[in-house]
Amino acid sequence: MRRAYPVLLSLALAVPVLTGCGGQTAETTSAFPDATSIVLSDDGVTVDGEAAPADETAAVYTAHDIVYYEAGRDFTYGEGTEADEHTAEEAAAHTVVHITQPGTYAVSGTLSAGQIAVDLGEDAEDDQSAVVTLILNGADITCTVAPAVIFYSVYECGSTDEDAAATVDTSAAGANVLIADGTVNNVTGSYVARIYEPDSVVLSEDGTEVADSSKLHKYDGAVYSKMSMNVGGGEDGSGVLNITADNEGLDTELHLTINGGNINITSGNDGINTNEDNVSVTTINDGVLNIQVTGETGEGDGIDSNGYLVINGGAVTAAACAESGDAGIDATAGITINGGTVMASGNTYDRIDGGDQTYVVFSFASRQTDRETYTLQNADGETVGTWTPVNGFTCLVVSSPDLTAGDYTLWQGDTQLAGSASDGMGGGRPMDDSQVPGDFDPQQAPTDGERPQRPEGEAPAELQENAGGDAPADPPERPEGEAASDGAEPPADGRGPGSEEDGQSAADLSEIFALTDGGNFFTGVSPLETAEAAT
Repeated sequence: MRRAYPVLLSLALAVPVLTGCGGQTAETTSAFPDATSIVLSDDGVTVDGEAAPADETAAVYTAHDIVYYEAGRDFTYGEGTEADEHTAEEAAAHTVVHITQPGTYAVSGTLSAGQIAVDLGEDAEDDQSAVVTLILNGADITCTVAPAVIFYSVYECGSTDEDAAATVDTSAAGANVLIADGTVNNVTGSYVARIYEPDSVVLSEDGTEVADSSKLHKYDGAVYSKMSMNVGGGEDGSGVLNITADNEGLDTELHLTINGGNINITSGNDGINTNEDNVSVTTINDGVLNIQVTGETGEGDGIDSNGYLVINGGAVTAAACAESGDAGIDATAGITINGGTVMASGNTYDRIDGGDQTYVVFSFASRQTDRETYTLQNADGETVGTWTPVNGFTCLVVSSPDLTAGDYTLWQGDTQLAGSASDGMGGGRPMDDSQVPGDFDPQQAPTDGERPQRPEGEAPAELQENAGGDAPADPPERPEGEAASDGAEPPADGRGPGSEEDGQSAADLSEIFALTDGGNFFTGVSPLETAEAAT
C-alpha cells in the first residue's frame, strides 16, 4: 500500500550552515529528520548514508537511462534539429537519480552530469497520496541533454477545464520543490525536443510515408513538471535557487504556483512557461523572482503562461529577450496583478486585465538600452520606484503597492522623460490586442549571443542588487525648475514624438504622468528636451 506523506510548504531552519560543493548547505540530518537524505556526488550517490542501489523497485535508485534526443535518427523519430541532438555517449555519462515512491527528499551535493527524475507510476495522476517534495538543500545539478529536475508522474490536483476560473488551488499538487533556508542551489539544464511515439509512420493523402506527430517526449525547461507544481521557500525565505537553462527555465504542463524563496532564472527562451492553452494558471504569491532571457534561441518572454498569470505578492523582475517582440510578462488569457512589486521589460505589451493594484505601462518612442536606471517620483519629489532593466526594451510595465492616483515624474538617470496618456489604457481599460510599441528594430539588438556567466553558487550581480526591489536612497538630482539637459539621442531614423508615424504630436507629450487607480498606459515616452525641441 502506498503511504501518504505530508507536503512541506514552509520549514524553519534553525541549524548550522555549512559550505559544500553545491554552495551553502544546511545540515541535512538535523534540519530534516523525517526526510530521505539524497547526497549527490560524481563519485556515487548516497541515500540515507548508504550507496544508492540500482534496484528499480527501490524508492530511490540510480541508472544511466536518461531521456534525450538522440543524434542520427531519421524523420520518423521526432522534430528536433541538429542543434537538439546528443550522442549516446554524452547521454550515458549522466547519472539519473530516480524517485519512485511518495515522500519528502532532501537533496544536497553536486552532480556534474545528472538528473533528478520523479515518476510514481502510471496511476499516480489520480492518486492523492502520490506526492513528492524535493527539498533543495545545497544542491548543484547539471544536465547537458535534458532537464536537470523533472517530474514525470505524480498526483494532478489542478483543473484541466478551459472554462475554469483564472485562479486554481495547487496546494495538494504532487510535484513540490522547496528551497531550504540558508542554502544556495544551482540547477543547470537543457531540454528534450519532440520525440514521436514509436512506430509512428503513417501514410499521407498522396500515399507517401510521413511521421505521425503523436508526442512521446518533449520537455522544454531546465526544471520541468508534466503535472501541476508548487515552488516555495523556507520560513524566512532566505534560500536561493539559480536556474540556468539552454532553452526554457521553469516549466509545467499545467499549473504553477510560486510561494517563496529567491529564484534567479537565466534562460535561452521563456524564463517561466506553463503550456496548457487557455487553461494553465501561473500564480505568484510570494518570493523574489528575477528572470533574464538571454535570447540564444532568438526569442523568449520573461514569464509566459499559455493561460493566466496572477501576481498576488512577492517581487517580480522579468526581462524578455532583447532581440524579439516578446514581453516581460505574457499570458494568453490575461494578467491580473493584485499585489507585490513588478517590473517587466520587453518589446511587446501583453494585456493586463486588472486586479487590486495600480500598474503603469510605459511605451517608449525608441529602443532603450539595458542597465539604465528609471525612477518614478511623486508630486513631492519622493521616489516611489526605481528600476534597472537588464535587457534592451521598448515597453516597461511596473506595479507596486506604493503606486496610487496622483501626478508623477519619470526619470532616466537624471534625464526627465515625457509621455502621452493613452485612451486605450486609461482608467484600467485593457487594450484589445497585444502590440509592439515604439520603434523596435530587432536588427539593432545585440547579436553576440553570449550567455552571461556567473561565479559558481552565485546569482547574477544585477539580480542580487535588485532582488529586494528596493529603490536607491537618493533620487536623481536636477537644477531647480529646470529639466535635465543630457537626454538620450532621438531615434536615428527621425521617428519618435511628433512624427506622423508615431500618431501624436510633440505637444501631446507631458512631463507629468497622471496616474489613476487601476491601469495606466503612456506612449511615446522619450526625453523631455527632445519633445520640447520638436514643438
